[in-house]
Amino acid sequence: MSSKRPTAGIILAAGQSTRFGKPKQLLKLNDKYLLEWVIDAALGSRLEKTLLVLGHKYQEILTALGEKTRHPDLQIVNNHHYQDGQSTSLQAGLDQVRDKFPATMFLLGDQPMLDSETIDALLEQFWISDKDIGVPVFEGKRGNPVIFSQKFYGHLPKITGDIGARNIIRDHPENVGEIEITNPLCFMDIDIQSDFDKLSKLLNSRGKMR
Repeated sequence: MSSKRPTAGIILAAGQSTRFGKPKQLLKLNDKYLLEWVIDAALGSRLEKTLLVLGHKYQEILTALGEKTRHPDLQIVNNHHYQDGQSTSLQAGLDQVRDKFPATMFLLGDQPMLDSETIDALLEQFWISDKDIGVPVFEGKRGNPVIFSQKFYGHLPKITGDIGARNIIRDHPENVGEIEITNPLCFMDIDIQSDFDKLSKLLNSRGKMR
C-alpha cells in the first residue's frame, strides 16, 4: 500500500451563491465569516497544506479575511473559470498539489461546523485504510469532505459542471472507504437563508463559539 501522507486540503469557495442570493463567503456567523470557520478547521488539523480556491468576489473576500490570508500554511488560488461550476475549482486546486501530495481532501466552504477533530479523524482512518477514496458517513448518510489518493488524480480533471466528484465515487465503489463520524453537524451546509438562520439559532442556543 502506497503512502497517502502528507495530505493537502482544498477548500472550494469560488461559487456565486446563486441559491442564497448573495456571497455566502462573506456572511458573518457569530464572530467570524462563514468561510473563516472552515479555514480555521483546516489550519488547525493535520492537513499539511490548505489551499483556498476563490473566484466570485475574489478581491472582496481577500480583503474581508485580512491577515488570515497570509497564514504560512494557507495558499490562495484564484479560479478564473468559477462560472463553469465547482469542477473548475476542484481542478484549479488539484493543479497546485498533484505533484507534491499523494492525497488530497476536498472541503466545502459552506460547511462551517466541520471541525479540526473530525478532519483529523477522517485523515487517520484514511491513512491506515487500503482504500483510495475516503468518505465520511453518519448513520448511513454520506457527506463531505472527501479524500482522494493520487490514484484518482487522473480521474478528477475529467469532471465537468457543478457536480463535484460524486460520479467518481459512484463509479468506483470498490475503492471507497466509508469513515463513520460522530458529529452530524459537520454535514450541515448553508444553501439558503433558512439554513443560515437555523444554524445561527442553534449556535446562539448553545452559546457555542470557536
